[in-house]
This record gives sequence, structure tokens and C-alpha cells, in this order.
Amino acid sequence: MKLYTLPGAPNPTKVMLYIAEKEALGASLGVEQSVVNVFKGEHRASAHLARNPFGTMPVLELDDGTYVYESAAIWETLEELCPEPSMLGTTATERALARNLERVTDARVLQPSATYVHAVNSPLGWEPDPALAERSQRMYRAAMRVLDGLLADGRPFLAGERVTVADCTLQAALQFMRFRELEDLDGFTHLARWSTAYRQRPAATSVLMF
Repeated sequence: MKLYTLPGAPNPTKVMLYIAEKEALGASLGVEQSVVNVFKGEHRASAHLARNPFGTMPVLELDDGTYVYESAAIWETLEELCPEPSMLGTTATERALARNLERVTDARVLQPSATYVHAVNSPLGWEPDPALAERSQRMYRAAMRVLDGLLADGRPFLAGERVTVADCTLQAALQFMRFRELEDLDGFTHLARWSTAYRQRPAATSVLMF
């Protein structure tokens, strides 16, 4: 299998962290990683558009030549192909809660925070949009207040005592904000504690750039 990726970007980072954490637990996924350089326009080249008509990353190429190009579908595919050790949990309840947290961190933090970054200081040169930035910031900070409260009991990971894909998604979002010097953890004591500890994990240091 091959992952077409862009280090530093939030959705690719989420999947790269998932792979690194999964392999740190003992899995052998056998995923080769290939960088697609958006600054050189490689995402608009015919070769990449054949993999993903939307031109985005990440894209997972399966061994049979099938392409999967939505980040949630990618980690879910890898989890199905290699269910043990699980990055969701060992019981139905644990897996349900981990999936719930992943959706919160993705839809309510990663996506609006990425929009915020592009509306304030886009690495792709998008025009600033103060109104969009304000709306996006309100959205991700509301979700971060919930997550901060969840971590207030001192748990090491969002789901409790074990790392899950939700941790990967949240850290991917925070890294993208750090990339543009926009990390926004003011007032989130427990999230800041979690982020500092998570960034010291071997899986994180092998993936994170900022």
C-alpha cells in the first residue's frame, strides 16, 4: 500500500499519526509514504488527479490499485485490514466512544481550525477573511472547551488510558495552527497539558514538524 501525503497539512498528518501510533503498538501496516508537493502544483497533475479527482491529500492506494481519498475512510480501511492492536478499543462501547471523539475532533476542531488558519494566514496564499476567521474560531474553541473538560480528570488521552485516532486528529489540528503561529490554547489548561505530553511520544516525534 502507498499513502500519498503532505507532511504538516492537517488531514494527512492525522493519517500519518494514526499509522505511526498503530505501528508503535506492534502492527505492521506496510504503508509506503509518498509526498505530493502542492507548492509545485503536483496535486493538480494528471497523475494525482487520477488518484483523487479533488486533488487533495491524503490518498491511500491499496494493493489492488484502489484509491481511497477521504482521511476518515483511510484510517477506517487500515483499521479493518489490521484490526489488532486496535486504535479504537477492545469493546463495543470503547470503540463507539473513540469514534465519537474522532468525529468531534475532526468536524468540530480540525475542520474549523484549518478554515481559521486559511482565513488569517493561509500557507496557500488565500485572501484573509476576518468574518470567516471569527466564525471558525468560535466553533473550534467551543469544542475545545468540551475536550478540555474531558481531560480535567488527568487522563493521558482523550478516551482515557489508551491512545486512539481522536488524539491523532486533535494533534494534527493543533500542529496546523502552530505552523502558522496561530495555536490557540489560551484558557485550555488541560488541553495544553495533553498536547505537551502527546508531542513527546515517539510516534508524534516521527511525524510532527511543528
